[in-house]
Amino acid sequence: MADYFGIVGLTLLAIGWLIELWAVIKTKKAQVPLNFAVLYCAGSLLLTLHSLELGDAVFTVLNGFAMLIALVNIAVCVFFPGKGRKNSKSA
Repeated sequence: MADYFGIVGLTLLAIGWLIELWAVIKTKKAQVPLNFAVLYCAGSLLLTLHSLELGDAVFTVLNGFAMLIALVNIAVCVFFPGKGRKNSKSA
């Protein structure tokens, strides 16, 4: 039964991230500061590797999606600088 909770949770998060991914690509505006995206990407990569070692498919996919979103935000920040990007100094 716990696997079903994990799969449903993963599905809901993935849908939310796909909506976010679409918005970032469409507007070419990163929703997070670059320094946050880099740290988030690195952390997600390490968690993806850890979940692969554990053999946990749900967390592998979950962290892989998180890393993908962070990579897209990094790419937008790098290739479309100043295009409405939130920077780390604005609050």
